[in-house]
Amino acid sequence: MIRGLLDAYRRTGADLPFGDPQRAHGVQMEGYYWRFTDVAARRVIVALCGVSMAADGPWGLVALAAHPGGFLRERVTPTARADPRELGVEAGDVLLATPHALRVDLGPDARLDVRLSARRGWSRRAFGGLGPAHAVPGLGQYWHPHLLGATVTGEAQIGAERVDLGAATAYAEKNWGSGFPGEWWWGQAHGFADPEVCVAFAGGRLCCVGPIALAPTAVVATVGSELVRIGPPTGHVAAEVGEGSWRLRARTPLGSLELEGDGQGQVPTALPVPLAGRPRAEARVDQHLAARVSLAVRRGRRLLYRGESTLAGLERGIRVE
Repeated sequence: MIRGLLDAYRRTGADLPFGDPQRAHGVQMEGYYWRFTDVAARRVIVALCGVSMAADGPWGLVALAAHPGGFLRERVTPTARADPRELGVEAGDVLLATPHALRVDLGPDARLDVRLSARRGWSRRAFGGLGPAHAVPGLGQYWHPHLLGATVTGEAQIGAERVDLGAATAYAEKNWGSGFPGEWWWGQAHGFADPEVCVAFAGGRLCCVGPIALAPTAVVATVGSELVRIGPPTGHVAAEVGEGSWRLRARTPLGSLELEGDGQGQVPTALPVPLAGRPRAEARVDQHLAARVSLAVRRGRRLLYRGESTLAGLERGIRVE
């Protein structure tokens, strides 16, 4: 009986404290995202996979995008499986991912085959990237940046170019839930002068309670061995997102984080989003694959890090009806 209750609770999207948010929950959509940043080559490669439920079972959406060049390939697969035991996903014969490897095959000009080692994972065991909100059942979207850095071995085929990714740094996250918020914003960056610095954030406009618009945002950053997470209910994040600009001011009693980003005048890549209940996708996400981000992180009054990356990912999206 207890096991059944725990499974039912988890199917709401929630995780108990010290649970594993990387495992599939059995909700309407499980999303997986990987980002590879090669500073020396000024190259970014993005892979994503969504597993969505339809009346006849789960289906998949896979995409591969790259900067420079505006490269994008995508495909819907009639079958897909998200692993309920650990981090893992399979979409037909197009994508296979485990905690330590990722393979994508979208045709002879769109392939990725990498292994991940020296992983810098999420070090806070009690909760994931949303903090205590992970224990709240029935949220529309949950978010967890489970890989904040890793050494990459392998290569990609991007159009006519074969790319060695041995000098790249990897980032990976997972999101899941019943649907997308009315509007959302997201960002992630490696590529700072300190290669161990990483920042990621996610937020969205959920609903209104009377005159109050609910638009929570969570942000995480690593600086050396320090992991900083700021978001409700223990911290406050003010997010201002406009046309090609992102600005975050995040504070807790223990410290603060400031982030400013812009798309550097680049045309964003229109990434696909799965449509609810149907094996079909639409381009509803504008993601700048190589944007500029300035970052300042403080622990109390002590400045942990200040720097800039020009290979950041910055995104703004609208809900798919």
